[in-house]
Amino acid sequence: MPKPGPRLRLVDVAERAGVSLATASRALAGRDGVSEEVASRVRQVSQELGYVANPYARTLAGGASSTVGLVVHQVDDPYFSEIAGGVIQIADERGLLVQICHSGRDPGHELRQIRHLIAQRVGIIIVAGSGYRDARVEADAKAALSDYQRQGGRVAVIGRHSLGVDAVLPDNEAGGRVLAEHLLGLGHRRIAVAAGDEALTTVADRLAGVAAALRGQGLDLADLPVVHSAFTREGGRAAAERILAEHPRTTAIIALNDAMAMGVLSTLRAQRIAVPERMSVVGFDDVSVAADLAPGLTTVRLPMTDMGRMALAMALKPVSARPRRRSTGHQLVVRDSTAPVTPRA
Repeated sequence: MPKPGPRLRLVDVAERAGVSLATASRALAGRDGVSEEVASRVRQVSQELGYVANPYARTLAGGASSTVGLVVHQVDDPYFSEIAGGVIQIADERGLLVQICHSGRDPGHELRQIRHLIAQRVGIIIVAGSGYRDARVEADAKAALSDYQRQGGRVAVIGRHSLGVDAVLPDNEAGGRVLAEHLLGLGHRRIAVAAGDEALTTVADRLAGVAAALRGQGLDLADLPVVHSAFTREGGRAAAERILAEHPRTTAIIALNDAMAMGVLSTLRAQRIAVPERMSVVGFDDVSVAADLAPGLTTVRLPMTDMGRMALAMALKPVSARPRRRSTGHQLVVRDSTAPVTPRA
């Protein structure tokens, strides 16, 4: 006889009652399609065995959940809206609902959103967006997600290193390197970086790529102006204003995401600085509007919609003994915002 307790499975109840797993699940959930006689027998066997229904396992019966909770840093950032689009595509194919939550790059608020989704008994949680360099900041979220998985929930993350779950990992370091190599190849040496919050792992990884490219030319990132501000369009504006004020001889600006690059271009336009004749600008992500900017933005393309699809597809698979990792690949997309450095510069 199966032993009562947390290891007892619904399949044990089904076998003892002489019914299918699906019938046992419907009977205990009180759903239609099961005769009262069969439902009564299943309930009686469940009580005799001491089976306690797992809400996550029940919603995940058949390999899918009814609701997917998606936590993103910023809902109005095209990067996250494109990721959400990929999640929704897979969810639609599987007949799932998606609930989107906004963390605002605040780890405390992110934890509250995760706990809220768990309390709502969603079957799958996907967390998208940069992690934090200090693992202690993410410790509570890691513990909450680990417990959720033990209870039968499914989890996948995008762009996170240390949450101990299945992860889709953008090529941040390689992308940072190819951006810097592109500008160096155009002759630029007076390069500045508009970076996001230095506490974010995405910022650290992209900067590491820039540093690697510089070392290849005998240069050092420490010799470049690196301005940290919000990882947003407004942050890009603020960073560009500071770069122009403190480093007026700069000939190229690397913005570590496209939102910041849009802010940089806005500031340059307001100050009548020609792009790319006087200043080259690059971004990172290749959001859908990057090609439509004036000038079109040179950037590194990440497959954001596919990233969302990959994350949900991973979460729908049976849990593996060790967390799975999927790299995204990347592509340099050269448009009109970059040009060779001018002789007068």
